[in-house]
Amino acid sequence: MSLKGKTLFISGGSRGIGLAIAVRAARDGANVTIAAKTAEPHPKLPGTIYTAAGEIEAAGGKVLPVLCDIRNEDQVAEAVAATVEAFGGIDICVNNASAIQLTGTLETDMKRFDLMHQINTRGTFLVSKLCIPHLKKAENPHILNLAPPLDMDARWFKNHVAYTMAKFGMSMCTLGMSAEFASDGIAVNSLWPLTAIDTAAVRNLLGGEAMASVSRSPEIMADAAHAILTKPSRECTGNFFIDELVLRDEGVTDFSKYAPDAKGPLAGDFFVPDTVFEKTDTKVNLMGS
Repeated sequence: MSLKGKTLFISGGSRGIGLAIAVRAARDGANVTIAAKTAEPHPKLPGTIYTAAGEIEAAGGKVLPVLCDIRNEDQVAEAVAATVEAFGGIDICVNNASAIQLTGTLETDMKRFDLMHQINTRGTFLVSKLCIPHLKKAENPHILNLAPPLDMDARWFKNHVAYTMAKFGMSMCTLGMSAEFASDGIAVNSLWPLTAIDTAAVRNLLGGEAMASVSRSPEIMADAAHAILTKPSRECTGNFFIDELVLRDEGVTDFSKYAPDAKGPLAGDFFVPDTVFEKTDTKVNLMGS
């Protein structure tokens, strides 16, 4: 149950969930490439590839920060090649980079539509495509997409059809690639949170401090990702995992450490089917219904 010596290629890992996954892997002694486009501090977003690298090193891992816009095929190819040169291969690909805008059809500018599809769907496809030749050589290869279950309920589309399409595109990469590369032993899975996660997106787009106060910390996603990425790849593929259910299967029963200051129900995340909430006693207020 360790990622010691494993090499992770993480897109968009300069902050939030991606960084938390990187730091958790680093505690095992993993090698991590952070492929993201934030090199200079942003006025509204914390962290850069260099501050992320410092946290990963402090946690005990080796790190390669790479300035990379995953919309650019050449930049992704260079980042993958640099990873292989630095660490000798790639064991795990984490497709974390994502863009969000929760607007209806008439309010969605096509430039933003294109951005979401280029980063979410196309970016996941491209990063996976370029990592797969190296994953085929790995001992226990995994691709993990931070993407929701494919719950084709109109409520997830009606208020932000462009964003939902872009996120479900990531999920369809999981569905298709898990079958396509099963014979190669490459696990391809999705991971999604049961509740809102306290990230820059939540604070800037979904309600600020009020929403953050009813969200869990990114560490729950990191712990769930660790549990998935340490499973035998040939026995664990094509799944749409939910963070809390993954950890319950690992024997976790107390989730209070992930939201120690929350008072009352947490905010349930978008795209989580009702049947999932029925499997847990966590009290939530549902979003997006």
